[in-house]
Amino acid sequence: MLDHEKQEFIGKMEQAIKSLERAYAVFIVGLLLLIYVNFAHPDIWSAPEEGKVVVEELIPEFENGFHIETGLKEGENLHLVIANCTNCHSAKMISQNRASREGWQHMIEWMQETQNLWDLGANETLILDYLASNYAPEKKGRRAPLRDIEWYELED
Repeated sequence: MLDHEKQEFIGKMEQAIKSLERAYAVFIVGLLLLIYVNFAHPDIWSAPEEGKVVVEELIPEFENGFHIETGLKEGENLHLVIANCTNCHSAKMISQNRASREGWQHMIEWMQETQNLWDLGANETLILDYLASNYAPEKKGRRAPLRDIEWYELED
């Protein structure tokens, strides 16, 4: 081999070795993470009991009764709504709407028929419970009359 061919060959070998070192490092980190998860949560690999709905509850943070990250009202089964609804759309799509339980049911059916929403299974009833109790139609009449207003006259 000529000197420049040797140099090129050596350069390629050095690049291959660096790539292998990176791949090995990623493998080791992944293996350590897997070992940690296995020891920290040994039951993570076990199958759920028959008929049991398994959704790990998120640890939400709330301020003034609202979930900080999503803006949704605090309530039972909120974690299911976050896990199932905000995968496809913003939480604003929920909070800006109001519907009866039947109305929310129709919206879910529409999303399943037209938007590829998956079958919610046993979680559907729990999600509907949350939506119907926290985002039901509000009975509102006219605004309250203005009181204690200091009126002033506009000058020409």
